[in-house]
Amino acid sequence: MNKKIIAATPLALRLVREKRAGKRIVFTNGVYDLIHAGHVTLLQKAKNLGDILVVGLNGDASVRRLKGPKRPLATERDRALVLSALEPVDYVTIFAEDTPYELIQKLKPDVLVKGGDYAANQIVGADLVKKVVRIPLVKGRSTSSLIGKILTAYCR
Repeated sequence: MNKKIIAATPLALRLVREKRAGKRIVFTNGVYDLIHAGHVTLLQKAKNLGDILVVGLNGDASVRRLKGPKRPLATERDRALVLSALEPVDYVTIFAEDTPYELIQKLKPDVLVKGGDYAANQIVGADLVKKVVRIPLVKGRSTSSLIGKILTAYCR
């Protein structure tokens, strides 16, 4: 497996060392089913907020519970591999729970990043970090709109 894709416990140990070395840890999370320009923009902006960007990836069962039985479109391994190949991403870790709360507790990032579609009071783990940053969404760029375009184009 890719060295950037790492289980939570070994990653937490690595991040402790990074923090001791003065590095600022940024965390974001999501499904990342079909990577699009909105995802890439958020990841680039998140990376600019610190030294190490960690992406928490919802596992397959978690995605099914949250998005329904037809999702995810790609497996957690495939989604993790694609994410890990993106330049801003330093580490990817998969979590099985519906929210990343336990993962954030374990990793102890300095900054938590979410998309601007989340209200401040909806951001899971905000109480565990020093700073929360909401990044505005890229208009017209979402997995749901991409799925809709694919269905319109190919399912007539």
